Parts: sequence; C-alpha cells; structure tokens
Amino acid sequence: MDHLVEVFLQLGLLIGALGILGAVAGRFGISAIPLYLLAGLAFGDGGLHDLDAIQNFLDIGAEVGIVLLLFALGLEYTPRELLGTMRTSWRAAIVDLVLNATPGVVCALLLGWGPLAAVVFGGVTYVSSSGIIAKVLSDLGWLGNRETPTVLSLLVAEDLVMALYLPIVTTILAGLAFAQAAWGLALALLAVGAAFFVASRGGSLLSRFLASPSDEILMLKVLGIILVVAGLAEQVHVSAAVGAFFVGIALAGEVSHQAERTLEPLKHLFSAVFFVNFGLQTDPQDLPPVLAIAAVLAVVTIVTKFATGWWAAGQAGSAFTGRLRAGTVLLPRGEFSIVIAGLGVSAGLDSQLGSLAAAYVLILAALGPIAPRLADPIAAKRRRRIRERKERAAAEASRAA
Repeated sequence: MDHLVEVFLQLGLLIGALGILGAVAGRFGISAIPLYLLAGLAFGDGGLHDLDAIQNFLDIGAEVGIVLLLFALGLEYTPRELLGTMRTSWRAAIVDLVLNATPGVVCALLLGWGPLAAVVFGGVTYVSSSGIIAKVLSDLGWLGNRETPTVLSLLVAEDLVMALYLPIVTTILAGLAFAQAAWGLALALLAVGAAFFVASRGGSLLSRFLASPSDEILMLKVLGIILVVAGLAEQVHVSAAVGAFFVGIALAGEVSHQAERTLEPLKHLFSAVFFVNFGLQTDPQDLPPVLAIAAVLAVVTIVTKFATGWWAAGQAGSAFTGRLRAGTVLLPRGEFSIVIAGLGVSAGLDSQLGSLAAAYVLILAALGPIAPRLADPIAAKRRRRIRERKERAAAEASRAA
C-alpha cells in the first residue's frame, strides 16, 4: 500500500509539473521539449530526488511516446508519396551519413578510444532524433510543408541504416561470428520490405478492419495494432518507431483522421514522458568534465546536419525558407544516440564515451526544438531586405530617368 501511495504521488506530481512547464512554454512561445528535458535532468541519478517508484512506467511510457509520435508522422503520407521522395533522396541519405558520422569517428580517434569506439561514436553523431523532430514538425504545423517529405525521407533512411548498423555493431562488440550479424541484417531488410509491401498493398484492407463509428473502439484497435507491429519490429532488430511509422502510412481516408484525433491526447502525454525519461538517464555530475568537448562537437555537427538538410531540400526544389526549415529541424540527436552509446559502454569501451554522448545529446536535444523557430523570422527578414533593395533600385532608376 505504501508503494502504491508513492507511485500515485510521484506520478501525479510529475504529470502536474509537466502541465505547468508546458503552460510556461506556451506563455513565452517556446517549445516545451527543453523544459521537459531539464525536468528529467533535475531528478533521477544525482538529481534532486529519485523517481524509483515510477521508473518502470517511465521506461515503458517513453517507448510508447516515440512510437505514437512516429505513427502520427506516418499518417501524413501515403506509401506512393514516401517511395517517390525516397527515390529522389538517396543521394541526400549518403551525404547525411558521410557528413554526420565523420565527426563522431574523428572525435573518438582524437580522444584515443580506438577504431571500434570510433565506429560506435560515429553512429551517435550521425542519427537524428525521430521523436523530437516529429514533435517539432507537429508543434510548428509544418507537416504539410513542401520540405517535410525530404526531412521524412532522411529520417526513414537513417532508421533503415540503423536497422543494418545495430546488428553488425552488436555482433562485433559481443565478439560473435559475422554470420550472426549477416543473419540479423537479412532479417531486418526482409522485415522492412514486408512492412512497406503491406503498407502499400494492404492499407485499404487494414483501414476497413479498423473502421468504427465509436472513437473508443477505434482507439483500442489502432493502439493494439501499433504496439504489436512495434514489438514485431523490435524482435527483428528494426526500430519500433519504424514499424509504427509504416502502420501510419498504411491507414487512409476517414480512419486516418479519426485515429489521429482519438490518439492525440495519448501522444501528447507519452511524448512528454519520453522527453522527461530521456533527461532522467543522465547523471548531472558526469557532464562537467566532458561539456567543452560536447559543445565543440555539437557546433560541428550542427553545421554538418544543417548542410545536409539545406542541400537535400534544395535538391527537392524547395526555396530558401524550405531549405532553412529542413536544415534546422534535423539538428536534434536523441534516443538512438543514447542506445548506441549504451551498447559501447556495456561492451567495456571507454567509460567517458557514455558521459560525452549524454552531454552531446542533451545539448542538441535542447537546442533542436528552438532552432527551427528561427527559420521563418530569418526568411522574413531576408525577404524584407530583398524588397527594400528592389525598391531602392527602382527609386534610383526613376531619379536617373
């Protein structure tokens, strides 16, 4: 009974505090994500108070949060739209991999961690946070923008690379035979192909099965399908978020709109839990010794990731504003980076790898939601300058005449 009291108190106070932080963020017109991250950092290991009684709930809730965020993102697109964008964005995916994995590899080698740690840390700096980016796109109302499919194709490409990368790295770190990595890789590719085929060919059938005049029944059906597919995806070493994303793109018509509406409150709740739990994984005392290195690395990868988004959106035909949005929205690192670093630390690589990855991710997870909000004001200022130059040129031409 005492444990139950502690669970209710901790959970109630945490959710209430998140509501207050969200209201503060809304009052000042900023994203609530950095505040959620700081709230998580203030508690947990080395923080003000451990949330041990609800840690299991937070761990599971965080996973549900990212799954729902990616499901909601998938609802915005059809398989044909996604496939078309991916066909035109494969060059951008290669640029993304080269530009953003290289800083992590170089950093690890300069710190003397060795080639294996360099491969691991390259993954940390390469992959953007799908969960944070999905939340930012939704908050800013950018889901229907021209540049968003390009951003989405890069995120999907990164998740697919992770589906290939994680089984190989896990096998190497464990010292297992390459045949086991090859088997995991083949299974991951097969699962992704099957998911895309079902989303393309079986979407209408799935939508008819889920359709219901009752919001309650539809919510339960859709949530059940999402979690089952997410679980199966994890079983074959594909991100659960990728599985949920494919469920989203498979739904169409009224079912898609109804699912988005009924699941939105759950998405908001569990996405907030995700960001808090992210902060809880870090001991604040581990951050100061590596903060300077993390800050330098963050600056470098802000430049490389922004360049990736800017170039990719330009290749897709986006104008200055779209390219600026694509470059800034891709900046956050998050869940995958922490998972990769955790694999390295668990395998006995340099212990500083984990704390450096945590500091690096926290910097970009906090800055990531703020940077995209600067894109439109910068673009508007540029348009004013261009207009003013044209007006001055026209006035000078008129006086000369």
